[in-house]
Amino acid sequence: MKMSLKYYYDLLSQPSRALHIIFRLSGLQFEECPVALRNGEHLTDEFKQNINRFQRVPCINDNGYKLAESVAILRYLSAKGKVPEHLYPKYFVDQARVDEFLEWQHITLRVTCAMYFRTIWLDPLLTGRSPSASKIETLRLHMERTLDIVEEVWLAQSEFLTGPTLTVADVFAACEIEQTRMADYDVRIKYPKIRAWLKRVRAACNPHYDVAHQFVYKISGTGPQAKL
Repeated sequence: MKMSLKYYYDLLSQPSRALHIIFRLSGLQFEECPVALRNGEHLTDEFKQNINRFQRVPCINDNGYKLAESVAILRYLSAKGKVPEHLYPKYFVDQARVDEFLEWQHITLRVTCAMYFRTIWLDPLLTGRSPSASKIETLRLHMERTLDIVEEVWLAQSEFLTGPTLTVADVFAACEIEQTRMADYDVRIKYPKIRAWLKRVRAACNPHYDVAHQFVYKISGTGPQAKL
């Protein structure tokens, strides 16, 4: 039986993993529509015309209503009552705190972690050319400035990023940080608060967390419970 909500994703994509975990935690019924980015399945005219005009994932088709961008999808489904309030609050004060992180991470955590991963792992895979040592160092420093803020500000006084319990903010952030595993960067070495927080996020989200990160674990060669 086909569901009215179709979800197009690739588990190698950080926001795709985040929504996949959130959907599972929410008990949301949806039709899984995996897209192999590595094979260019999103670059076809058919994908552009019928699935997502921006030719990216994640995206959804909700009974004919097409929507792209992970945070927009989250807010849309929350407004429809499909995402529980403990993950994405309805009360405006609590929701604003989660939104504060979601807006902040787009130009900080997401950009720096994604660029580090792309330059060190993805681009060499696609082009056969490796980045220079100086470029790697520059990207690492940029990324670590952002990770410093996560460690010293967002996790300064609470178990999770926006308070005492898990929200979608934690899921989005964890998926971004986990991506760096594939670029041989182990965030746990330098950041004890992030290390402990990642354990809490995984425990709160499992078994869905490990399912979503199966390719990350396999490609990085680091299992979910690997110790320092």
